[in-house]
Amino acid sequence: MVNSLVAYKGKPARIVSVTAHKFDLEFADGSTRKVREKDFRFIHPEFTQVNESCAHADVSVLDEFQEEILTLQEITEWLFDEYTAQSAWCTCLLVEEGLYFYWQKDSVFVRPTSQVQGVLDKRNAEKLAAESLQHCIDNLNNNTFDEKDIPFLKEVEKVAFNQSKYAKILDHVGVEHTEEAAYKFLLKIKYFTDSFNPYPARFSIPEDEEIETSLPEIERIDLTHMTSYAIDNEGSNDADDAISVDNDKLWIHIADVSTIVDSGSELDEYARERGSNLYLPEQIIHMLPTSITKALALGETETSPALSIGLNMSEGIISNIEVVHSTIKVLNTTYEAVDKELGVNPDFIKIQTFNDQHKTFREKSGSISLNLPNVDVRYINEKVEIAPQKTSPSRDFVAEVMITAGRTISQYAQENDIVMPYALQDEGEFPQEVLDKKENLSTAESFKAIKFFKRSATSIKPLPHYGLGLDSYLRITSPLRRYYDLLAHQQLSNFIAGKPTLDKARVKEIIGINNNALASVGRVTRFSNDHYKCLFLKRNPSWKGEGVVVDIRGDKALFMIPEVGLMTQIKFKEDQIPKPDDKIMLQVTRVDMMERSANFKTA
Repeated sequence: MVNSLVAYKGKPARIVSVTAHKFDLEFADGSTRKVREKDFRFIHPEFTQVNESCAHADVSVLDEFQEEILTLQEITEWLFDEYTAQSAWCTCLLVEEGLYFYWQKDSVFVRPTSQVQGVLDKRNAEKLAAESLQHCIDNLNNNTFDEKDIPFLKEVEKVAFNQSKYAKILDHVGVEHTEEAAYKFLLKIKYFTDSFNPYPARFSIPEDEEIETSLPEIERIDLTHMTSYAIDNEGSNDADDAISVDNDKLWIHIADVSTIVDSGSELDEYARERGSNLYLPEQIIHMLPTSITKALALGETETSPALSIGLNMSEGIISNIEVVHSTIKVLNTTYEAVDKELGVNPDFIKIQTFNDQHKTFREKSGSISLNLPNVDVRYINEKVEIAPQKTSPSRDFVAEVMITAGRTISQYAQENDIVMPYALQDEGEFPQEVLDKKENLSTAESFKAIKFFKRSATSIKPLPHYGLGLDSYLRITSPLRRYYDLLAHQQLSNFIAGKPTLDKARVKEIIGINNNALASVGRVTRFSNDHYKCLFLKRNPSWKGEGVVVDIRGDKALFMIPEVGLMTQIKFKEDQIPKPDDKIMLQVTRVDMMERSANFKTA
């Protein structure tokens, strides 16, 4: 053993001495080290100083030994026609290289030719990958990228979308593996533009898909003798509700979605996964395939299929409820047009008497709503548009009819023991001064009253909805856009057709699933709107607008900025603190796209 040539961590060494458990090794530079026998490999019994770089050996001489196991000495003699310390060392280096051979304990396995090619291909691929990685690193360090870098950036994109926790390239450019850091980095190198909305992907919102559908033939009641008014925004072509009146009976007609989307069907699961339409500034992601909207939207053909709800009303009390699959004749009109006809059109006058009764009934029951200013945000043709949400007599007119529909079906479901997803809201503990002037609250008073509102919820129990002033209430009028409405329609359709309806356990289970979907929809909606509000301010860095003081917190005033739908807090000197409802011009000072926030100062 002493004076043998060995290999230790890729370096040649001489065995100087041997003790019971250790070997003393001496290296070319004169250094020594005590090691255990398992930590080095025996190369040759006679030590000589070896050249660590070796000439190329003709490995083809070993073709006949493919897939055989040989000793280091045997391979050395075949390759070099001799077994010296130098030739053995060169063979050792070839084995360590791992292309043609590899160690099996103290012996050597000779790779077959096919395996050698596989190793070469793998190494070439690894070399190219390393070169690509370095190319990307160099580019990113200069805040740029090209097409070759896209595969690496796709990994970063997944981190930014919360679809992955790791992207290799981030380690090389010193960026944390968090969604915010990844997103900020992609913005910095202009992989994303400021206008790109990351939140649908970040919250795994499914994209629109198309599924072939057809409207089945079912027995329908002919209600085409009435004019049914579908009232919507200018340019809308997806009306899902209409109103008509027949003598002393009010009719509310709703797109008959459940005839196509059966409970438990593929389309039903499609809709349940989404929970509702998602209205974003830059797009609409639909709950149902758009082909269904085209097939069922009211007024798009000469006659329209509908689920129709008929009722009588006396002093706010609803009676003689009818629920039928129908055929109706629809007149599509706009809120603007109806505003001009409310006191003129005989049908609208009759419908208004129902509304007046119903609203009075709800007010006596304690209904309360806070109409704080809000905005609609749109991103169209690379431009952010922010506009106050529209209010008008015709919108209030339609809204009251739809509330009536929800109350009517709630009553009908209870009378017929149909399990439904009821909307409820616990009673808020409003101060008397709020209740006394609830119709005329200022902006600051309305803002303070918000904290007394209880959150709405959904339950299989028909509990009160105190905000609406109703003993029970159902969402029923938008089955093309909201899953709860669709579920209610499915239960109604099965009931009036004499088919089984879902039981309490199943409806309760579906409520839990849908609530999770709606939570994601709500977050994406808020985050997306705030994103584009901030983009608007970033593109208008000197923007000024009126802020309304809604609360005073020590030396700070909390402002609502109605024009852009944002809140901000500003510190004042003690003798300059404004009062609630004071209106002060504000100017934007800073915008943070990452945090979806903006700071302001008094102008």
